[in-house]
Order: sequence, then structure tokens, then C-alpha cells
Amino acid sequence: MKKLNVTWDGIHDDTGYLFSFAKALLCAVKHSPWHEYAEDIIATSGFAFRMWVSADLCPSATSIWEFKKQHEWVASGGLKNEYIERLWGEEAVEEERRLAAIEQIKKSIDNGIPAISWDIGIPEWGLIIGYDDGSQKFATLAINGEGEMPYDVLGKRELPLLSVLTITGVYDKPQNEILIDTMKLAIDHLQGNEWGINANGLNAYPALLKHFEDDFNPDASWNMEYFLGTFGALKYYVWKYFAKMKQVQLSEIYKAVYDAWLEAFKIKTSEDISDSSVRKKIASLLKIAHENEINALTIMAREENL
Repeated sequence: MKKLNVTWDGIHDDTGYLFSFAKALLCAVKHSPWHEYAEDIIATSGFAFRMWVSADLCPSATSIWEFKKQHEWVASGGLKNEYIERLWGEEAVEEERRLAAIEQIKKSIDNGIPAISWDIGIPEWGLIIGYDDGSQKFATLAINGEGEMPYDVLGKRELPLLSVLTITGVYDKPQNEILIDTMKLAIDHLQGNEWGINANGLNAYPALLKHFEDDFNPDASWNMEYFLGTFGALKYYVWKYFAKMKQVQLSEIYKAVYDAWLEAFKIKTSEDISDSSVRKKIASLLKIAHENEINALTIMAREENL
């Protein structure tokens, strides 16, 4: 087994629910020759801004977006990458795509970089960190730990879709251009322009808020925690990126957004969600975050004339 020494250690995740694609992307870049892009890429690919909320709070909402956009979104952050997928209704090319993905993964590992892949242990994104042609198995690092997966089930597991992205280099793209393109991605998502079947962007706020207000369902307690933890952990990367790029006003706004989401998550995990006063505190914090992101959207559009 040719296996890379890759772990989740050192990845900032206050809640333990950091969005799996973003976490895998950061980790892959961190273990690449271009590790200086690692802490920025969650923001510069736009994922730090993205929110998706389904009406019933099903966690699968965070896995329903246009997978193929990974390629251009990661490229927008300055990273060259190769991407391959096979979706529903593409059974005729299933084997061809699977074999191509296997070669792409092996090439990346040979270059010392883990491959980002959908559904390698649980139906989330994770990393493929090794391969063995003898046993025809991959070594995997899912968000719940290490494991192995036969080559022939790649793209055929619990949710049988193929989606593999590998980092291959960097573009000669100035940091200021990356910043402008990051704002474009943020604006596009926050305005709800990116494809999705669930509430997304700023519309995700009222979709989530109602579950802490009139539509409270005690059976959805963990689901509430999942969304608070997933999006709260992402906001950290917006704050840090804008601070690094000396975007003082936006950095201050997103620090407030991050603090509000994180506090809401902490309340959810430490107090009784069945108590209406607890839900009211969480709702109040989400409303603060919502107003701040509305202001951030206005600033980004105005300052960059987007």
C-alpha cells in the first residue's frame, strides 16, 4: 500500500461539523507543495460563504449543489485542479469515468497529494490517501476516520455518484484578483444565484430561523445542531481571509457573524433546546448574523462595483 501520512490534525474546526468538502479541500492543499493557499482556499473557493437549508432540516441539503462547479471555484482561488464526475443518468459512462478517476487519484497520490472524493466511507466528502494495485484497494480518510475502499466501489457506494478533485498546481494569479473573484463568488451565492433546490445564500437564514421559532420540532434537535455547526465553522474562514487581505470593515463584520453563529452553536449544545427561551437566544444570534451578512453583501457589491 502506497499511503500518505495525512490526518485532520491542525484544521481549525470549532464545532466539529466543518463542511466536509471544505475540510477535505483545505487538508489536501495543506499537504500539497502549495500549502500557503490552504488557510485561504475555503474562503477563496466561496465555500466559506455557502449555506443551504432544506425545509425539513435534512442534512443532505449541504450535499445538493452543482458538483462540477468545484473545478472552477477552486481555480478561482488560484489552484489548478483536475475534476471528474459521474452523476445520475450517466450509467453508460460509469465504468469509463471510474477507471479514469482511479488513474487520477493514483497520479495525485504519487505526487504526494491526497485526492478529494465523494462518499468514501460515509456519504460526505473525504480524502483518498493511498492505493494498492495488488489488493485493488484505496486507503481513505473520511471525516469519521481512516479506512479502506475497493477500487470497484468508487462512485458506487451509499449514494452512488462519482466526484473526484485533485490539486495539480497554482495559477499566476495576483492575490488582489483572487480577492475580487472571491467577492464575486460570495455575492453570487448570497444573492441566491448558484443552483440549488433548497434555500440558499441569505435565504438560508429565514429557512433555518423558523425551526427555532414557530416550526420547532424536538425530533429535529440534532439537525439544528448540524446546521449551526456546519455553517458556523465556515464563517471563521471568511473572517480570517478578509483580515489577512486587510479588508478591515468586512473582517469586522464577519468576526461578528462568526461569533454569533459560534455562540448559537454553543447554546444549542449546552442548554435545553426544548426551552423556548433558549431557542429565542439562538434565533436572536442568527438574526444578528443575518443582518451583518446583508451589510457585507452591500459593501462587497459597492466597493468592487460588482
